[in-house]
Amino acid sequence: MDNTELLIDKIVKGIQEKKGRNVTIVDLRGIEDTICKAFVLCTAGSPTQAQALADSIADVARKEAGAKPIAVEGLRQSLWVAMDYADVMVHIFLPEVREFYDLEHLWADAELTEIKDLD
Repeated sequence: MDNTELLIDKIVKGIQEKKGRNVTIVDLRGIEDTICKAFVLCTAGSPTQAQALADSIADVARKEAGAKPIAVEGLRQSLWVAMDYADVMVHIFLPEVREFYDLEHLWADAELTEIKDLD
C-alpha cells in the first residue's frame, strides 16, 4: 500500500468512527493537471457532526499515517469543510451543499469508489 492509499484508508476510518455517510473516493491519478491524486467526499448530518468528522479525520490520519493537513477551511460554518493533505483532498458536506456542488461528477474520467456506510 503506497502513502496515498494508506492516507485514504485512514481518512475513511476517521469518517466511519464519527458515522459520516455516503463516502466516495474520487481517484484523479489517471487524469492530467489535477490538483491532487484523490478526493474523499462524505456527508455530515449537521455542522456539529462536520466538525467532529474533521477532528476525527485529523486525529486518525496523524496517529496512523503520520499525516497532518496543510490547511482546513470551512470550520466556522461547517456547511462544507475542506481538508488539504496535498495528495488527498477531503470534503465534508452537509447534504444540500454536496448535492448542489456534485463534485463526484466534475471529472467524467475519474474512477469513483463508494464505501458502504457502517450501520
